[in-house]
Amino acid sequence: MNQTTSSVSIRGLDLHFGSVKVLTDLDIEIGEGEFLVLLGSSGCGKSTLLNCIAGLLDVSGGEIHIKGRNVTWDEPKDRGIGMVFQSYALYPQMTVRGNLSFGLKQAKVAKSEIESRVKRAAEVLQIEALLERKPAQLSGGQRQRVAIGRALVRDVDVFLFDEPLSNLDAKLRASLRVEIKRLHQQLHNTMIYVTHDQIEAMTLADRIAIMKDGAVQQLGTPHEIYSSPVNRYVAAFIGSPSMNFFSGSLSGDNFVSDTMTLSMDRYAFDGTGRQNGRVELGVRPEHVACDEAARDMPFQVEVDVDVVEPMGSDTQVWGSLQGEEFRFRVDGQSTLKTGDKVLVGIDPARTCLFDMTTELRL
Repeated sequence: MNQTTSSVSIRGLDLHFGSVKVLTDLDIEIGEGEFLVLLGSSGCGKSTLLNCIAGLLDVSGGEIHIKGRNVTWDEPKDRGIGMVFQSYALYPQMTVRGNLSFGLKQAKVAKSEIESRVKRAAEVLQIEALLERKPAQLSGGQRQRVAIGRALVRDVDVFLFDEPLSNLDAKLRASLRVEIKRLHQQLHNTMIYVTHDQIEAMTLADRIAIMKDGAVQQLGTPHEIYSSPVNRYVAAFIGSPSMNFFSGSLSGDNFVSDTMTLSMDRYAFDGTGRQNGRVELGVRPEHVACDEAARDMPFQVEVDVDVVEPMGSDTQVWGSLQGEEFRFRVDGQSTLKTGDKVLVGIDPARTCLFDMTTELRL
């Protein structure tokens, strides 16, 4: 990925309908060949932003540049983008070949060039055997491949995906997720992908933009988003089960609450620095050590087990730490059961501290 050259540049973008603000002063630079995922809950503005980039919505302010060209007011067909929708939007009366070639015929592309592009897209997506079938004869996964192929034949620089896997079952989603990642590695095109599924975001993205209320909360690599969330919202949104939070205060080197006192001398404070006062401590369930491993941790405490959820490779445990809910993960072979007491350990260096007022990470 080469981020020295911007493939898509979003500058001061605003969108409002009357007095309702949908997108607010967005600035995003997307590198040449980058896979950017727009992630957030329903209503956060991620699909709206994608539609603005595609030209399906007129913006209220700001500019959109693609490959160095201002396309803010260009028609969708003139922006050099290919779009894959959540609904496959295939023509039912046409064969797969017809669906793939229809847009090219409308653009009066030469017949030989159409045949070449359709053949190439079919090979890349492994749908050569389906070219003479109609959509009704295809599975959901096959239809989505055709929908991707229809964007692929346009031979564009930027692909836009609007929750393309949300209509598929879990197994098929996982399979197509890998195929989309392979497709990106093979083509090296810029891809902008909208999803509410954090697993899709973490596995596909070069960078993730987490959105809330029409604004970007954090833009970074999956590792940065997971390990160093900029605020409480991002920390709670990423991770399953979500992060545990404990209210307390920071006094010198110590986090102090009703349930624990932790020395934070090994904690990596960010630019805002160490601040005494009311804070929240965030602990990811997967960073909690149990039983013998807990004995090596700087902080140890007994937890009452309330609910055990076997997940196969691991087990999620819902417990109670002196009256507060506490979630953690153990090995899939664990024999823990409801009513047990278990020793858990926490390494303060792997926790997050958030200012109680601003909710920003300290």
